[in-house]
Amino acid sequence: MKVIRKLNKWANANLNLSMHSLRMILGIFLFVKGIQFSTSVDALIKLIQPENTTFPALILAHYVIMAHLAGGILVFFGLITRLALLIQLPLFLGAVTINVISGTESFILAQSIFGLACSSIFIIYGSGRYSADYRMQLEM
Repeated sequence: MKVIRKLNKWANANLNLSMHSLRMILGIFLFVKGIQFSTSVDALIKLIQPENTTFPALILAHYVIMAHLAGGILVFFGLITRLALLIQLPLFLGAVTINVISGTESFILAQSIFGLACSSIFIIYGSGRYSADYRMQLEM
């Protein structure tokens, strides 16, 4: 717990506006990907399980959609950012793995790597000074 508090203090003192902008861009990116997946659920299910559609693949597809939509909003506003991105982490790891194995477009692989890298950064350093978490800490 002390390590997290030290990282929070360092991040609040040293992260500049560009890092907060990157967090907000990540939130928008997650939300937009959630909308894209929700409009093409069949394509998402074929990515998850190419052979035949089963009930677990359908459940996982809906988990991906809801996690991206809710996580995008939470990350954008900086509300429980670490938890929201911890939920996204296995999704990004799976996306990178699927894109590397299936050999899809390099742009989609780059999006997955961007999400994974940004998620890792903000899981470690938190949401920063310009976030709802920081404002709520000040009020307590």
